[in-house]
Amino acid sequence: MRPDDRKYTKSHEWVKIDGATALIGITDFAVNELCSGNEGDLVYCDLPEPGRDLEISETFGEIESVKSVSDLDSPLAGSVVETNALIEEHLEILCKDPWDKGWLIRIKYTSKDMDDLMDASEYEEMISQEQH
Repeated sequence: MRPDDRKYTKSHEWVKIDGATALIGITDFAVNELCSGNEGDLVYCDLPEPGRDLEISETFGEIESVKSVSDLDSPLAGSVVETNALIEEHLEILCKDPWDKGWLIRIKYTSKDMDDLMDASEYEEMISQEQH
């Protein structure tokens, strides 16, 4: 079961509210789709500069593996206050720990409207249907 302290998007990002900011990352399912468990398959990640304003569903970066490139979409509106610089240099962190050390960006959100996001059980249901 995925962590239930965050919300999930249909495009496999997660968001975890942390006071006035929110951490955003990608799920273990997304990581496995990109690299099939082989951490060496992740080759590139492009994250935004702090200060960039994001709208809900706006693409803020991309992650690339040897088999595909995926856009990273923001689940909330807000301003980027920090990026996880370790990720761009050490993509293997995403394979080992997408939930904690593998966060991608921290935003100061302008709206906490999460009506369109799924909780952990709804996300589990969605990916189980994708796998069939």
